[in-house]
Amino acid sequence: MLSETLDVRIFSEENLRTQADTAPLQLGYKHVEFYLDEKNQTAKTKTDRIGIFYLSPSGGTLRDADFNIVTYSARWDMYKGYGKA
Repeated sequence: MLSETLDVRIFSEENLRTQADTAPLQLGYKHVEFYLDEKNQTAKTKTDRIGIFYLSPSGGTLRDADFNIVTYSARWDMYKGYGKA
């Protein structure tokens, strides 16, 4: 069994990047999974519930299963800088 430090479903920027590297791109979103806390938000510890999230690689926006914005970071924009002269 993996230790918590290696569990990519624990929410962190590093784990988001790790999942995004191998997640399939479907309809413009990378599908990733994270543990959910009692408020159905991404958890920073292992819990008994897992949620599906959608990362927009061209914008750096992470959305929940209902497509509500969870968080945004320009660091997660996989195309940042492309198309600039």
